[in-house]
Amino acid sequence: MHLPLAQHNGFPYIYPTSRYEPVAPVDLNDREQRERLSQSALKGFFKLKDAWNVRDDDARELLGGPSSSAFYEWKRNPARVLEVDRITRISYLLGIYKSLHIIYGDKLADEWVHLPNKNAIFKGSTPLAYMLAGGLLAMQTVRKLVDARRGGL
Repeated sequence: MHLPLAQHNGFPYIYPTSRYEPVAPVDLNDREQRERLSQSALKGFFKLKDAWNVRDDDARELLGGPSSSAFYEWKRNPARVLEVDRITRISYLLGIYKSLHIIYGDKLADEWVHLPNKNAIFKGSTPLAYMLAGGLLAMQTVRKLVDARRGGL
């Protein structure tokens, strides 16, 4: 079955129907969803932190600034429920990590956040410095940039 979605030069532009069932996006406002995702998100974040060789203070900032005691407790025991902001931050960072590993070899992918970058977004600074200064919106921008580079947009 085909469904007309638009018109192009007066002719219907038709996409075939998908063989895949639509999947609703995860509702991070739903506590059950955050409970399901939080532990694996934190485990992934701490692996990313080690792979990228990010200092603890910078890692805390990437997470939105939890206290040192909370940060180390999360590292020791990731079984907790994260807030929407924190799980969103981790999602962006893990997406950046994945895209970098698709684009570059493992070594360069993990060094990339520490390398000065000539892209106009970074203005010669490192992607890590950009994300630390700009927070969640900067992480979203970097995610879009690396996804576009790998052909994901």
